[in-house]
Amino acid sequence: MSTGLNFQLDNRLRLCADFVRDGAKLADIGTDHAYLPVWLCRIGKCPSAIAADINPKPLKMGMNTIIDADMSDRVQTRLSDGLKKIESDEADDIVIAGMGGELIANILEECDFAKNSSKHFILQPMTKSEFLIKWLCDNGYEIIKQDCCVAAKKCYTVLLVKYTGEITARDEIFYYLARLSPQNNETHHRFVKGHIERLIKQSNGDVHFSVLANRLKEIINDND
Repeated sequence: MSTGLNFQLDNRLRLCADFVRDGAKLADIGTDHAYLPVWLCRIGKCPSAIAADINPKPLKMGMNTIIDADMSDRVQTRLSDGLKKIESDEADDIVIAGMGGELIANILEECDFAKNSSKHFILQPMTKSEFLIKWLCDNGYEIIKQDCCVAAKKCYTVLLVKYTGEITARDEIFYYLARLSPQNNETHHRFVKGHIERLIKQSNGDVHFSVLANRLKEIINDND
């Protein structure tokens, strides 16, 4: 059935959309063109959504998308620094995508309702996913699910997490792998190889990164 939309989600946003629960009110943080909230409301997966961004220009583009899709009654825009202007009862599932892992961790840290265990957070770090995963483990968040995709020839990972309050001590290598299965999933393998390549570059200044790279190579059976 046609959705009546004049755009398609790329693989990165599609994976984020897949992690959203049916019937969940959505907040999309760093929304850009508001493609994700409009899509999810238009196909009936979400009853309502907030498209939030810290900058007015992306919000204006998002509003154009909302108007073009005739979704103004279900999707609203919100000028917000992270989740600071979002109320707890306005969203069940929160997507924070398209920004660095350190910034995502900071947004969660500054959110009043992030420790509400009923909330699901769908996180898509563009960089420093290992930093974000360590922060999640150190701050009581459970990684429910994780997957990877390729969009515009780049490999991305998406994490589905919720707060449990349980602090989990992990081996450092976990922060690079988490719930991925690079031994039997080609896209996961590609994502972990990206970690290895970055660690090798970093090893010029610190041999510890070389040790991590070699451990990851052994895990994914990469003999290059």
